Amino acid sequence: VPKDHVIDKKIVKENLEKFKDDDYIAWIGHATFLIKLGETTIITDPVFSKNAGPLIFGPKRYVKPALDLKEIPKTDVFLLTHNHYDHQDMSTIRGFPYKDTKVLLPLKLGKYFQRYKDVNEMDWYDEIKINDDLKITLLPAVHWSKRSLTDTNKTLWGNFLIEYKNKKILFACDTGYGNIYKDLGDKYGPIDLSMINIGAYDFRPMFDKSVYHTTPEEALQVAQDLKSKKVLGTHWGTFVLSLEPIMEPPIRFKNSAEKYGFKKEDAIIYKIGEFGSLKKLLNYN
Repeated sequence: VPKDHVIDKKIVKENLEKFKDDDYIAWIGHATFLIKLGETTIITDPVFSKNAGPLIFGPKRYVKPALDLKEIPKTDVFLLTHNHYDHQDMSTIRGFPYKDTKVLLPLKLGKYFQRYKDVNEMDWYDEIKINDDLKITLLPAVHWSKRSLTDTNKTLWGNFLIEYKNKKILFACDTGYGNIYKDLGDKYGPIDLSMINIGAYDFRPMFDKSVYHTTPEEALQVAQDLKSKKVLGTHWGTFVLSLEPIMEPPIRFKNSAEKYGFKKEDAIIYKIGEFGSLKKLLNYN
């Protein structure tokens, strides 16, 4: 793992303090981000375990989370996109320090959050108003769900559209490419920032192409269909879930940006532990 892929924890903690009064997006690792919007801090798909699987099984993480679970700031909203082990991590859910956080998740996943006070199951296109400035909608994604041998597609999955004041951020569930994104772009676009999976796509020789995980190029195509102004690559650089070299996704993502109508600097790659000011990311004052 290249040294500069991960920011030193001392700097991460300094930035947590430095940005505490600002709106920001910070990468903890994989699909886990902190998104601070005004007085509200959102956490996405929090996974703090050493491996992505039941008990001690499943792929091990080769990069520690940027912060330990006990070090994260107070969160107000917990977003869960689907039930795969590298997104729904039961030891994190059990040990999560803020059980009064508002949990938003797809249908049939509420049963995993029995000790939480405010759990909201959502169907596609359901909207929940968090406060006067913040609304979150669950949208379709090209994916699937499964945690055991008998529960394939028994629970829902989805992308979250976060609307804050007059800005729109799409936090993608794992997704493959599909025509739905043109429809969503027409209905909800333009999106100011789409956060889309760019890793875990090479499963050859099992099959030629993953229909459930976009390649870096397909992630850019999704972003283009959504009429995104900028796109941030997620779901890479943490676990080995597939066969591509671990640092390949960001290179392909950056190198292909212009083919899909994005400036290179608008196809954004974070380091683990990086904080980005939302004002800078979205160009507003």
